[in-house]
Amino acid sequence: RLPPAALPVTTPAAPPPPPPASGIPAMLLLLLCLGWAPPGWGWLRGSARGAAGLPPNATTPISIMGLMPLSPSEEDQKSKIGRGVLPAVQLAMDQIRNESLLNPYFLDLRLYDTECDNAKGLKAFYDAIKYGPNHLMVFGGVCATVTSIIAESLKGWNLVQLSFAATTPELADKKKYPYFFRTVPSDNAVNPAILKLLKYYQWKRVGTLTQDVQRFSEVRNDLTGVLYGEDIEISDTESFSNDPCTSVKKLKGNDVRIILGQFDEEMAVKVFCCAYDEDMYGSKYQWIIPGWYENLWWESWINSSQCLTKNLLAAMEGYIGVDFEPLSTKVTKTISGRTPQQYEKEYNAKRADGQSSKFHGYAYDGIWVIAKTLQRAMKYLNATNKHQKIEDFNYTNHKLGKIFLDAMNETNFFGVTGQVVFRNGERMGTIKFTQFQERKEVKVGEYNAVADTLEIINNSIRFQGLEPPKDKTIIQEELRKISLPLYSILSALTILGMIMASAFLFFNIKNRNQKLIKMSSPYMNNLIILGGMLSYASIFLFGLDGSFVSKKTFETLCTVRTWILTVGYTTAFGAMFAKTWRVHAIFKNVKMKKKIIKDQKLLVIVGGMLLIDLCILICWQVVDPLRRTVEKYNMEPDPAGRDISIRPILEHCENTHMTIWLGIVYAYKGLLMLFGCFLAWETRNVSIPALNDSKYIGMSVYNVGIMCIIGAAVSFLTRDQPNVQFCIVALVIIFCSTITLCLVFVPKLITLRTNPDAATQNRRFQFTQNQKKEDSKTSTSVTSVNQASTSRLEGLQSENHRLRMKITELDKDLEEVTMQLQDTPEKTTYIKQNHYQDLNDILSIRNFTDNKDGEKAILKNHLDQNPSAQWGTTDPSRTSKDPIEDINSPEHIQRRLSLQLPILHHAYLPSIGGVDASCASPCVSPSASPRHRHVPSSFRVMVSGL
Repeated sequence: RLPPAALPVTTPAAPPPPPPASGIPAMLLLLLCLGWAPPGWGWLRGSARGAAGLPPNATTPISIMGLMPLSPSEEDQKSKIGRGVLPAVQLAMDQIRNESLLNPYFLDLRLYDTECDNAKGLKAFYDAIKYGPNHLMVFGGVCATVTSIIAESLKGWNLVQLSFAATTPELADKKKYPYFFRTVPSDNAVNPAILKLLKYYQWKRVGTLTQDVQRFSEVRNDLTGVLYGEDIEISDTESFSNDPCTSVKKLKGNDVRIILGQFDEEMAVKVFCCAYDEDMYGSKYQWIIPGWYENLWWESWINSSQCLTKNLLAAMEGYIGVDFEPLSTKVTKTISGRTPQQYEKEYNAKRADGQSSKFHGYAYDGIWVIAKTLQRAMKYLNATNKHQKIEDFNYTNHKLGKIFLDAMNETNFFGVTGQVVFRNGERMGTIKFTQFQERKEVKVGEYNAVADTLEIINNSIRFQGLEPPKDKTIIQEELRKISLPLYSILSALTILGMIMASAFLFFNIKNRNQKLIKMSSPYMNNLIILGGMLSYASIFLFGLDGSFVSKKTFETLCTVRTWILTVGYTTAFGAMFAKTWRVHAIFKNVKMKKKIIKDQKLLVIVGGMLLIDLCILICWQVVDPLRRTVEKYNMEPDPAGRDISIRPILEHCENTHMTIWLGIVYAYKGLLMLFGCFLAWETRNVSIPALNDSKYIGMSVYNVGIMCIIGAAVSFLTRDQPNVQFCIVALVIIFCSTITLCLVFVPKLITLRTNPDAATQNRRFQFTQNQKKEDSKTSTSVTSVNQASTSRLEGLQSENHRLRMKITELDKDLEEVTMQLQDTPEKTTYIKQNHYQDLNDILSIRNFTDNKDGEKAILKNHLDQNPSAQWGTTDPSRTSKDPIEDINSPEHIQRRLSLQLPILHHAYLPSIGGVDASCASPCVSPSASPRHRHVPSSFRVMVSGL
């Protein structure tokens, strides 16, 4: 607003002297009162009292060039700034004049309307220089483009410019704009304040979202420099021209939680609409944007977006705006003797219902800066050169221009906007922080650039969560550990299994001398129990993870538990298969006469199996040892609702070529299982229960194989669930070990309690090799190779002894009959030639019954010693002897056979398996029976018993 008594001066071409105040037309005064001035019009003295009201000593005017937009234009917001600061400027000039601060001079501010246009602004500047008085300084500069053009040329005119509204960071370049100052902080001045805020809340990771405009890009670039070296990471830098949604989405993808935005009001509406769509608002996010937007700024641009008002406000809730402080909040008297609050009242009264501007305080302090600068220059001239005055300044006077420049750099006083001090031409002002709360801006803190301090108003900032947002998704790595109750339950089951194994061991050792236990190889049974207990023990190691042991210990456990389980498996099943192999070796080789397989040999076999295991495990450990690896899974929300994410991690025992090593181990164990299945099948017909474990071995192999396949598959599918995986592995080991031990020992325990002898008896002794049934009739002499073969041999010997006793009894009966019939020579006529063959058959049957090679040897020797005692021959030397003495002569023998052969056919031969009892005819030759074996006719033996 221009004062009513302001006098216009024309500036276009050679303007005449200004007319007196009384000559101003009434219409022009009205326009001036409304705050409008045509281009080139301005104040002559800026006093409401006119020339007549000047202080007595203030007689010399000091011209100041005022450049600002005043007339309404397309940049109406900028013209509002110019019109809004005029009442504040008038107040400052009046107070300076009243205090005779520049006595005998007074400020003469001449306004020139730039219309916020480069061409018009530059023309107004040159017209003021050409047609106006010598201006000592330039006051103003609102529009960035106009101000930068003029400020760049000031050095050539030796003019110092002071702006109260140009905030563009470009003007901070002192090499390009050495004569430019401003009382308003630049846009870059908010960056140290932002840095302080980030440190206050310990935000060390941020992202930037910038509109592709030079003003915002310069602020972003300066912010990067400010944050550099301050241990704050800019994790992502995004920019956009028209559509910010893609950039917002990228920020979310990079897990940016603290977003530093630089964009205008129109783009701000779009940004928050995109933030709502991407769910980037609320308790997990914090937006920090410029705070210089107009009040209710979103209402002007909501229609240009596709976002509902409630959604926009929801996304905006809680954002923090950063901007300079229009007026100081301190209740302290300023350089004018008034507090900022008193000045604000005078300003509001001065402007009445006119336009207001947030820059009015900086314009007010700007007039005081000019006055104090000129005062210091006057003092400097008085002290150094009394003949030179400030009014002697002209645009070519570089010396005075340099004096004014240095004097302005020394400015330091407390104004209505705070402490006014320059650092390289930049105002070190106060930055305020506001927060959007329930559709309005609320001041929550301020930053003092001079003292570099941040003050947060107590309980003013309201975050939407229980605490300030985190600068990133706090990833709390949580070890997926085995549940202690689950570990305790499975450990208890394992202990019960080990107790059961110990009971079996005690039973095996205590009854090791029992025939049943002896025949089942007690030493091998002990190894089976030992293997089962090792398998049980591995469960304790599988349940120990990072929650119980250190990382180094866990890595050691990886190797130990693998060794224990592998050795335990081989020990148990190796011992079981070894003793089965012994049964197979005895009963499946019918041609052997004598074979001894002792327990030492079985131990060697088990040791060989373990040696293969050790070779594999040692090579594994040396070439590619197991290491502790950590597998990380996808993040999960915190169950407690905190602003953190849980990243489950799981410890594994792995190495580089894990698949190859496991393949080798599985292949070896698989071959071992196949070998056991083969032995179980081959010995399935052995009918001695104490020896034949084939059925139980088959059941064990089946159960173990099925459970291992199922357990391995399910365990692989539940790698990310350690409780399930451990439960499956433990239950598989417990089941396999328990079922194996029970199948081996429970039947023996039951048999020993009920009928211990039945298990050692041969219920059905037959061989099936080569499917030759004729070989089953051949009695093979098998000596004692173990407890099983001894029992079988004893049974055969007992049967042999019984039959021999039967033969002895029959011999006695025959002898009595022979003695009764020795005097009946007429019986010899009944002896036929075919009876000789019957006698040979009898002797063959006896030889078969005795089943001893020694018997055959004795008979053969007897035949060799008595070659004359053959059938059908007589000894002439013995014909003259007594018939009783020649009882063994051929004649006597032929006589006896006529009576003996019928008896042998019907009584003797059936008892030893010679002739079927059903044979009714005594005249039929025994050779006709299919059960007789032919004896050559040359094999005639003298049986002394007959």
